[in-house]
Formats: sequence, structure tokens, C-alpha cells
Amino acid sequence: MVPKLLIVEDDTKTAEALRTGLIAENFSPVIAATGDEAHRRVLSDSFDLVILDWMLPGRDGITLLGDLRRLGRATPVLLLTARDAIEDRVLGLDSGADDYLVKPFAFAELLARLRVLLRRSGREDPLRHQVADLFLDLGMHRVRRGEDEIALTPREFDVLHYLMRSEGEVVTREMLARDVWRETNRSTPLDNVIDVHLARLRKKIDEGRSVKLIHTIRGVGFLCGEKEHRSPKNLPS
Repeated sequence: MVPKLLIVEDDTKTAEALRTGLIAENFSPVIAATGDEAHRRVLSDSFDLVILDWMLPGRDGITLLGDLRRLGRATPVLLLTARDAIEDRVLGLDSGADDYLVKPFAFAELLARLRVLLRRSGREDPLRHQVADLFLDLGMHRVRRGEDEIALTPREFDVLHYLMRSEGEVVTREMLARDVWRETNRSTPLDNVIDVHLARLRKKIDEGRSVKLIHTIRGVGFLCGEKEHRSPKNLPS
């Protein structure tokens, strides 16, 4: 799955720059501008990692971090701060931070630290995916079925990547709208747009092949796998 991150940062410019950069690197970031908002979000949602600024209005980062750890939340936390004294680093780590990055920092270093934390927690998305004879290389941005290279549009590639990561599980249209199209507040649903993309993708992947890998689960969504009738892990009961 796409790693879901919570960015806790009160500076709008910094938060938006992080969000834009992380989306381009195939993360799904959510922004909270205050410690109180972040506290509510962590308690009501599930995140793979938290990027936490130390200096926040109201409940500051260290206080928030201590509160979350006392509540048993073990989500990895990367603490951002302009404080670079040894005692500050010790305080941050002793309060429950998994890593510490001093501002200003290079975005490439932030990415490297995020990936280390995700690897430690077992949540990093692999660069290569395979379902039967279908191969997707995220780093090279290439798709192959058997010996045949398949040319996809950027959106088709993202949809296929999402489906292959969820092999054997039902992916709903709502999930695709949220995580691929990144649309959560539209007044009109994206169902027709999603269905058109899936039809084109299915034609490129499955047309002329005896084994179909992309299936429509009527009334629910889509599934990627050799067998259509698996027991999906994320299907609501």
C-alpha cells in the first residue's frame, strides 16, 4: 500500500512543500497544523509514519509525542526541529521519537530517513511487483506481461500499481479516488472516470490472454489476481 503519512507542521508554506514533494515520491500525506489536530487525527485514523515539528501552537511536538506514546501509539515519528543542541536531541529521542532531523534540511535526506523508518516497521513499498506473469517496476516505471512490454499512461500505471500492491484484495472506487486520484471532497463521484481507466487498463493487460488478471467485482470494486473469486481481506463485512 502507499505509505500514509501525517505531517504535523504549523508553517503553511513548509507543510505544503512537504506534501507536494511526498506525493511525487508516492506517499499519501495528510497535514495537521496544530498538536491538538494531530492528536485527534492519530486517534481516529491509521498512519504509517508521522513527521512532527517540535514547535507548534498549543500542544507542542514533544508534548504530543509523549501523549501518543503513553496511549500506546507505536507509529514511527520523525521529529523536525531547529534545535540542534545535544540535550535537545536527547530529549526528543527520550520522549519517543524514532529519528531526529534538524532544520534546514535537504528533502533527499528527509526521504532517506523516512524510508529507513518504514523499512524498520516493515511498511515500505517494494520497487517491484509481480502478479502471475505481470511485472511492474516502480523505479524504471515499466510494465511487462510475459515478454511483452506494455505502454501505460501515468494514471494507468498508478492504478495498476495500486491494484498489484493489493493482490487478492478488493479495491473499491472510493479507495482509488482517495489514494490514486487524491480526491476526497468532490461534489460528484469519480466512478465513471475510474471505470473508463480500468476498462483501458484491462484491455492492455488482459486482451488476448487466457488468464485474466484484472477483475470487476460487481457492486464493490476491482481485484488483481489470477483467480477472481478470492476472499478479499479488506471487504467490509
